[in-house]
Amino acid sequence: MSISGEWYLALSAVLFTIGAVGLLVRRNVLVMFMCVELMLNASNLAFVTYARVLDDIGGQALVFFSLVVAAAEVVVGLAIIVSIFRHRSSATADDLHSLEG
Repeated sequence: MSISGEWYLALSAVLFTIGAVGLLVRRNVLVMFMCVELMLNASNLAFVTYARVLDDIGGQALVFFSLVVAAAEVVVGLAIIVSIFRHRSSATADDLHSLEG
């Protein structure tokens, strides 16, 4: 029994939608950060699915570069979030303007 590519793409679309809605609805910076990561992983799933369906390695190469960007985002994003938590007890998206010099 093999699962077709349409199911993987549907799962990718659902995960991306959950991430986008969570990013737009939630105000907590950590939750927003996790929603962006969920959206990146959904796009990675779509890239790998297309690479498998089209029998091309280009999609897997895009996933590699996407993971590099996600790792850089984690480093910068967590540094900003930790900086906000040092100044305040909570972190919301409205607190980002307090980091201005």
